[in-house]
Amino acid sequence: MDRLTALQVFVNVVEQGSLSAAAERLDMSRAMVSRYLGELESWMGARLLHRTTRRLSLTGAGEEALAHARAMLAIGDEMTQLAIRQDAAPKGQLRVTCSYSLADAFLIPAAHDYLSRWPGTAIDILLVDRTVNLVEERIDLALRMTNDLDPNLVARQLGTCRSVICASPAYLNAHGTPRGVQDLALHNCLTYAYFGKSMWHFEGPQGPESVPVSGNLSGNISNLLLRATQLGTGISMQPLCSAAPLIATGELSALLTDHEPQPLGVYAVYATRKQMSPLLRSFLDFLIERMKEDPLWQTKGK
Repeated sequence: MDRLTALQVFVNVVEQGSLSAAAERLDMSRAMVSRYLGELESWMGARLLHRTTRRLSLTGAGEEALAHARAMLAIGDEMTQLAIRQDAAPKGQLRVTCSYSLADAFLIPAAHDYLSRWPGTAIDILLVDRTVNLVEERIDLALRMTNDLDPNLVARQLGTCRSVICASPAYLNAHGTPRGVQDLALHNCLTYAYFGKSMWHFEGPQGPESVPVSGNLSGNISNLLLRATQLGTGISMQPLCSAAPLIATGELSALLTDHEPQPLGVYAVYATRKQMSPLLRSFLDFLIERMKEDPLWQTKGK
């Protein structure tokens, strides 16, 4: 029995909640997952899981074994990276998550260049606009645009995400152009579920200013709102990285440019500095340098 694989199967069954889900995650048959579990229990001389038709739960021995299994897998991951320390060429796979807009504007082009430079590497990208649990989703690195970091995680700032208020020429022709920040309260503002849902904050010539906003369309993905803005549905606050190309072509118009919407930090977030693989360190350093070179991701005026 490959005991390291058996431990990986055990951890995945616990994290996924079923043998079938673990089998799908590991690209194994359900029978193979069951066999590994059985052999692991035989090797340890204890039942690790209570199995019923409805659910799985850990036994007392299973709870103790789970912590040791995760630790051993972490050591195994470190062992697979020893070759990297020998020849400085990154190898292996990373699982990375970020929002749709950040992936489109930054991560995917950066990943393309990194993979081209280091052909022995692979990147598995999970695109979600919600915050995911890094441990449960087995995420190596999360890229997040936020001003509210989880204190239990390690974060390095890559840059700054600036935003812009924008609308299509068609919307402005039909509804007029807001001349001041407070005019936004009279317009159909498309709002993002995770940021600025009902209040937009600005830094203007006279200092901070806020305005309540509302509209007939909201969403949990900023790209959805960007598309609706293009179609003339309303006014939206968009990451500058997403809206800049459309503003340049005239498909969107930037509004209230003397007021800067509240910026967000762009962070690389990971679970712990301990056991950071050389591959993760290499990719993280690459992203830091990549964003530092692009003025789009710098604070206004820098």
